[in-house]
Amino acid sequence: MKKGKILIGISGGIAAYKIPFLVRLFVKQNYEIKIIMTKSATKFVSPDTLSVLSKNEVLIDLFPEKITHNKNKNIDITDSKTWHVNLGLWADVFLIAPATCNTISKVVSGVSDNLLLTTILSSRCPIIFSPAMDDDMFKNKVIQKNIKELSKLGYSVIPPEEGELASGLTGMGRMPEPETLFNFTLDILNKKKDLKGKKILVTAGPTREFIDPVRFISNPSTGKMGFEIARAPSDRGAEVTLITGPVNLQTPENVNRIDVVTTNDMFNAVKKNLKNNDLIIMSAAVEDLAPSVNSKSKLKKESFKNKVNIEFENTVDILEYIGKNKTGFKLAGFALETDNGIENAKKKLKKKNLDLIVLNNPNDKGAGFANDTNKVKLIYKNGMDNIPLMSKRDVAELILNKLNSLK
Repeated sequence: MKKGKILIGISGGIAAYKIPFLVRLFVKQNYEIKIIMTKSATKFVSPDTLSVLSKNEVLIDLFPEKITHNKNKNIDITDSKTWHVNLGLWADVFLIAPATCNTISKVVSGVSDNLLLTTILSSRCPIIFSPAMDDDMFKNKVIQKNIKELSKLGYSVIPPEEGELASGLTGMGRMPEPETLFNFTLDILNKKKDLKGKKILVTAGPTREFIDPVRFISNPSTGKMGFEIARAPSDRGAEVTLITGPVNLQTPENVNRIDVVTTNDMFNAVKKNLKNNDLIIMSAAVEDLAPSVNSKSKLKKESFKNKVNIEFENTVDILEYIGKNKTGFKLAGFALETDNGIENAKKKLKKKNLDLIVLNNPNDKGAGFANDTNKVKLIYKNGMDNIPLMSKRDVAELILNKLNSLK
């Protein structure tokens, strides 16, 4: 019995010469492989070679004049008009390697003018991109923006390496060796269902506390960290509920999203969804204070008289409530601190009956609000892990793994 079904997409870069070695690694480990190539890719590696190694027909044309079969006759896609749909449903994981700047940019723009692009846009499985290009091209601002956009869209990206390039220069943009691609792909494939049957609740984003119908106090949270925390277990088969304040982010695939505005809204949504969870991760930047009086009418500028005195009161402490009502689930919270971070986080861990607290400092470069990266410390009852600056997607995986592993 085959271990899994892997679809490989090859675009037109010199690094395509490494793919036969990669295919061989997968086949030796008893994975079923199918391959899509762009026409440009055929200039760098032979479809016949890949067909023999994969034991399947290599697909190139979106609308071929006729369907041909190799001697293995293992191709099971009989209607060329729906190849992209069938392939997208067939695969357990989809690796695009090399992913040229042309292919990456077209995916980000939603262009589907060849079989590879059309299949990417119609696939439901996890998709991995391995960018490969010359150093100057890789460092171009447009390409860097598009590569970051791939991550924002929920795709996995294997970072290129530094080394000798086809141009003869040395720099960034070299596609990793087949063994690296092999291990990265299997990591994605193997973790896909390891949390199946688990139920996970996540909060994200800011809350707003209104002064009047058009004015409120809030904070700079964009929800990026929380949305990645929700995405990670969903990709691994868990049933995830995401309760989020006002943010401008797409809902991760297969995540049940509940939108709220105020702290009290979030509290009520959390209480309603508290039961039967295995893990709860509270990453929302909840407002601690709310105006004591919320004016039902817009306050006129003239009434301020150049000075406004607003009385505030504490909002409900959602994390403390969950800690006091913890029954059978593990609980993680966040601590955003600028001073005495470790000391304050440890106090919060104990006071609120947490299993794990994630400490970060908004003054650290690349960390905190609005960034695509974060730098945190994972503090738990018997220790602490220092996590260096990395993507919020990777930080989310580490938070999830640590919380899930705690006894």
